[in-house]
Amino acid sequence: MDISLRGRMIQASPIRKLKPYADQAQAKGVKVYFLNIGDPDVPTPQPVYDAFRSFNDPVLSYGPAQGFKELHTAMCDYFADYGIPLVPDNILITTGGSEAILFAFNVVADPGDEIIVFEPFYTNYNGYAYFANVTLVPLTLRGEDGFRLPSEKEIEAKITKRTRAILLCSPNNPTGTVYTPEELERVARLVKKHGLYLIGDEVYKEFVYDGLSHKSILEYKEIEDRTIVIDSISKRFSCCGARIGALITRSKDIYQAALKFAQARLCPPSVEQRAAIAAYKMGLKYFDPVRVEYQRRRDVLYEGLKAIPGVSLYKPQGAFYMIVKIPVKDVEHFVIWMLTDFSHENQTVMVAPAEGFYTTPGKGRDEMRIAYVLKEEDLKKAVVAFRAGLEKYKALHP
Repeated sequence: MDISLRGRMIQASPIRKLKPYADQAQAKGVKVYFLNIGDPDVPTPQPVYDAFRSFNDPVLSYGPAQGFKELHTAMCDYFADYGIPLVPDNILITTGGSEAILFAFNVVADPGDEIIVFEPFYTNYNGYAYFANVTLVPLTLRGEDGFRLPSEKEIEAKITKRTRAILLCSPNNPTGTVYTPEELERVARLVKKHGLYLIGDEVYKEFVYDGLSHKSILEYKEIEDRTIVIDSISKRFSCCGARIGALITRSKDIYQAALKFAQARLCPPSVEQRAAIAAYKMGLKYFDPVRVEYQRRRDVLYEGLKAIPGVSLYKPQGAFYMIVKIPVKDVEHFVIWMLTDFSHENQTVMVAPAEGFYTTPGKGRDEMRIAYVLKEEDLKKAVVAFRAGLEKYKALHP
């Protein structure tokens, strides 16, 4: 029996598919610095754990398909602190931001329709596009330009009769770029002109550095009936395992369609929603020291990598990722080698090959995505091991 074409063709995650090699290295006693995945070691806030421990309902029953109203209210209060007015019926709680992406793709597009994306992009968009039978149409951004958005004319040239939406991620995963209001307005004009939807992945909105600020697509009133924001507590509150996200929209039509998808999977996790309520009630002050910590980590990793001959990178403005070009032909081969054939003082590093963050064939083969999710001391050690590994690999594979 053959499995489906979808099952055969869907992309394996470049973030996770090489994990077995890391497991083998650890089994041999090698210390692996995991910079491949956005799973921060910043402690989860205490109110989150207190909410878990205080849960004592006699039955762990189904909740509402759209999530608890108390969580909707807490999120409305949270967004109001950013000057973004929402009502509970603008928010649909999902099983992680991933489910919100899947719902968004299925709401805005039919099989064979197109969504414009800017590459490199969060690799799992590829997987959810396969689930929805939607085509991602890429526009390639350049590290030399800071991964800024292209001109309005260049974006418009990609719009066809099958285009249904444009997808933005800011602060960006995997580049760390924070789009300016002018860049967002450029896209908003095209969305309005061509009657498209605008999907904004804003799960890193709190993590913006160097005095910059994040602007949400929810702030553009002229297109509020065609915007969808993907949201999540995973990175916001260092709660990656809780799997609580949200689809946010002011469009009643989008909301009602997404709600039907939500009803099909019954409900999002109940106990984790209670924990999310506690997290959102902490207020914005919680992020001040967290933001400072990530900026320090960024600076340590950036300066360390920049000092390595042949390495090229752009200093990210937000999130906690960077795309790094290194002097090898095939980063995936290099990453596997680092895990199977190399260690420096019994230490090695795992990063994510960037090729899987592109749709255009051949792009990103000499790039990696690296996540500054470990404490400064570990990042410094990781840079030393990485540099030693790169030098040895280049000598073996000139």
